[in-house]
Amino acid sequence: MMSKVYPDARAALADLLRDGMMIHAGGFGLSGIPSLLIEAIRDSGVKDLTFVSNNAGVDDAGLGILLKTRQVKKMISSYVGENAEFARQFLAGELEIEFNPQGTLAERIRAGGAGIPAFYTKTGVGTAVAEGKPTMEFDGETYIMERGIVADLALVHAWMGDTEGNLVYRKTARNFNPMMATAAKMTVAQVEHLVPAGEIDGDHIITPGIYVQRIIQCPVGFEKRIEQRTVRKLEQA
Repeated sequence: MMSKVYPDARAALADLLRDGMMIHAGGFGLSGIPSLLIEAIRDSGVKDLTFVSNNAGVDDAGLGILLKTRQVKKMISSYVGENAEFARQFLAGELEIEFNPQGTLAERIRAGGAGIPAFYTKTGVGTAVAEGKPTMEFDGETYIMERGIVADLALVHAWMGDTEGNLVYRKTARNFNPMMATAAKMTVAQVEHLVPAGEIDGDHIITPGIYVQRIIQCPVGFEKRIEQRTVRKLEQA
C-alpha cells in the first residue's frame, strides 16, 4: 500500500497543482490555516486560482501571500476585513469576490462533502446575497437556493494525524477544516504531530483517514501566527 506521508509541502503538492483550480483553505482567521501548503502553492507559481476560505489571511500571512503574488483570481469568502491588499484588489476590479454569510459558506462546504448539490436558506433573502439565485416558498416564507461546493483540492491543518490520514483538530482550528476535508477531490493535510496508525483513540478522530490522501508533518518550531495580539495593561503598583 502506498504511503500517504510526504516529506514536505512541495512534494505533497507537486503533481496536483494546475492553473485555474478551485482550492479549499481551512482555518479561521490565522488559526488552523494550512500555512506550509499555502507557501508551497506560492512557490509553485500556479495562477488564476479560486480559493474557498472563511477569510483571506492578512497581508503577509495565509492567503495574503498569494494575493500579493497575484496568483488568486477569485475568493469565495465570508470575511475579508484584515487584508489591505485584498481590499485594494477588490476595489480596483482586479479580484473577483463571491461573498457568503458565514453560516451559508459553512453549509455550502458541508453540503458538497455530503453529496448535496443545493439547499434552501432564509439567510440573505432580500439582500444582494440573493441576487440571481432561485427562490422557493416554504410554509409561507421565502428561501433562496445555495449550491454545495466541491473543490479540486482541500488544504487543511490539524493538531494530530496518523499515517493513515486520521485527523484531530484543536479549538478554533476545528472551524472549517473538517468540512473542507470532505468536500474536495483530493485532500492534503499538514499536522503538528504525526503518529503511527492506531495511536489515536478512535473516539477522538474528527476526520477519518478515508478523506485524506496525503499528509505532511510540520517541522519543529514552525511559526503559528497570531492575527491580533491583545494583552492587558499592567496596573500601576
